[in-house]
Amino acid sequence: MIKAADQLAHLKKDKLLKKVIDHVGEIKIKKDLNLYVSLMRAIVGQQLSVKAAKTIWNRFLTLFKDEYPTAKVVLKLKDDNLRAVGLSYQKVGYLKNIAQFSLNESLEYEILKTKSDVELIDYLVQIKGVGKWTVEMILMFNLNRLDIFPKDDLGIQNGMIDLYKMKATNKKELFNQMEKIAEAWRPYRSLACMYIWRHKDAVK
Repeated sequence: MIKAADQLAHLKKDKLLKKVIDHVGEIKIKKDLNLYVSLMRAIVGQQLSVKAAKTIWNRFLTLFKDEYPTAKVVLKLKDDNLRAVGLSYQKVGYLKNIAQFSLNESLEYEILKTKSDVELIDYLVQIKGVGKWTVEMILMFNLNRLDIFPKDDLGIQNGMIDLYKMKATNKKELFNQMEKIAEAWRPYRSLACMYIWRHKDAVK
C-alpha cells in the first residue's frame, strides 16, 4: 500500500506544487468500491449544486427497500415515479442504462479491478450518459486510482494556468504544456490534481 507521505514527498519535488501542498495540508480520500452506486450518484449530481444533488439522491434512495437502488427495481420503476424525486427525464434514462448495464455486463469492482485505468474508462463510457470525465472522477475519488489526469477538467486547466503562469494560444498547446508539467507527478497525478483544484478554489 502506497503511503500518503510517499506520495507527498514525490509531488513536493515540484516547487510550485510544494507551496500548495504545504498550505493545504494532507488531503484524505474515502475509498468506495461500489461502482454501481457511485455511477448512479454521479449521474444524479450532474449539473447540480452539492446541496441539491444530496437532496435528490436521498429522495431517490427512499424509493427502495433498505434505501439501496437494486438494478431490477430501478428498471421496474415508472419514469414518473423517478421524476417525482426531482430527476430529469434524461437522468432517469441514464440511471436505467446503468442498471441495465450492471445486469448485462458487470459493475462489480472485484471483477473489474484488474482493468487498467484506460481499460476501465473505455469499459464504463459504453453506458449512455456516462462520460469520460465522470469515470475519471470516480476513479480518483471512489476507487483511489493514483495516476488519473483529467486534463479536460476546466478547474485543472485554470488551476495549472494560474500556478505555472502558462500561456497557450490554443487547446493543443495548453494540453501539451499541462502534460509536460504533469509528467513529473507520475505515478501520483490524481493527488496532484486534487491540490490543483484546491489552489484554483483559493485564487477565485
